[in-house]
Amino acid sequence: MALSISAVVLLAIIVFLLVRKSGLKAGHAAVCVLLGFYLSSSSIAPTLHSLTSSVTGMISNIKF
Repeated sequence: MALSISAVVLLAIIVFLLVRKSGLKAGHAAVCVLLGFYLSSSSIAPTLHSLTSSVTGMISNIKF
């Protein structure tokens, strides 16, 4: 059985849990979101995209 979940949804869930359980302040989470938006429009975005694709490819090849 394969489970497919968007990276955005997964990261949003992680940030929500960090805010609720680990004491991450909402302001800090907002700064992290803004950093993500600025990184996506920078020149490093293609490198981050290929890194993310490589990691997800490695994870998807793991057989349980």
